[in-house]
Amino acid sequence: MKHTKAIYTFLLLATLMGSLLVGCSTNSEEPNNELPTSAENTLPASDQEADNTKEMESSTQKYTDYLGHQVDIPTSPQRVIFTGETFGDLLALDVTAVGGSFIKDHVFEDQVKDTEEIGFPISLEKTIELNPDLIITGNTDESEYEQLSKIAPTLMFDTFAPLEDRMTLLGDILGKQQQAKKWLTEYQAKNDAMWKQLQEEVIEPEETASVFTYYPGDRLFVMAGTGLPQFLYDSKGFKPVDMIQDIIDAKKGFEHISLELLPKYAGDRIFILNAVGDEAQQSTANLMKSKIWLDLPAVKKGNVYFIDIIKASSDASTREWLLEELPRMLKK
Repeated sequence: MKHTKAIYTFLLLATLMGSLLVGCSTNSEEPNNELPTSAENTLPASDQEADNTKEMESSTQKYTDYLGHQVDIPTSPQRVIFTGETFGDLLALDVTAVGGSFIKDHVFEDQVKDTEEIGFPISLEKTIELNPDLIITGNTDESEYEQLSKIAPTLMFDTFAPLEDRMTLLGDILGKQQQAKKWLTEYQAKNDAMWKQLQEEVIEPEETASVFTYYPGDRLFVMAGTGLPQFLYDSKGFKPVDMIQDIIDAKKGFEHISLELLPKYAGDRIFILNAVGDEAQQSTANLMKSKIWLDLPAVKKGNVYFIDIIKASSDASTREWLLEELPRMLKK
């Protein structure tokens, strides 16, 4: 399923990689009585070529991405480019990408000093200059994919997938299986402890939560299957209201709604993602003055929380930050 990555950005070709063909010689010669002049001559050419073929095969693996592209990728890539909303996943695996996007103003920005910002859509010129051995892209545009795949092996990656699925897949793709398992185990323990504490001190059983943001053009969005809701709608956390659950079941990241429908999507607690851009910020300010907003039960109880949209990603590094940030917000 294709996702509208451009919206979430605000809500938030010189080298060809060909196949290596190695032929095995069928010629056999009787060994002579002379000593070899170098180590390379100690094996017949056919054996040397077979060894080279095995070495190449062992250093690559076949992978099929979630949209069906079958790609031979390095088993332990060294020069990775990652472009997508969940760049912070790589940091949790101690992977330093040579290039990436969705880095600026994120909670992990200070940790990414050696990664070149390549923009979104991705800059092909910068990509070529970085000489990657693997490109992972969250963009589902096939024309861009075709161009990127001429530079290096390229995979489309579902950045809307659940955290556990993403980290497990990245562990397989990047040769970091053990790191992925370790991180997930440790994160889950901390996550469970956080929700347990909140349930004891702040949250009532079966409380619902909603996440909203404005996009330029006075368009109001309810967030569902991506970003902050992935964190909030933990099995031990908040519940989505029925209207939001329908969006999640449809495997959508968000839905454009009218202001009049806001009460049907509003939960017991409301999280507002601070918008990017003056127009969207003005729309948010206008919302706060409206009768529809002021009549919401969550607003009357003071259960409204604000967070910058850039800091509300669902990536692994932001999730770790939210484990401390969410309790702080709720206990104010």
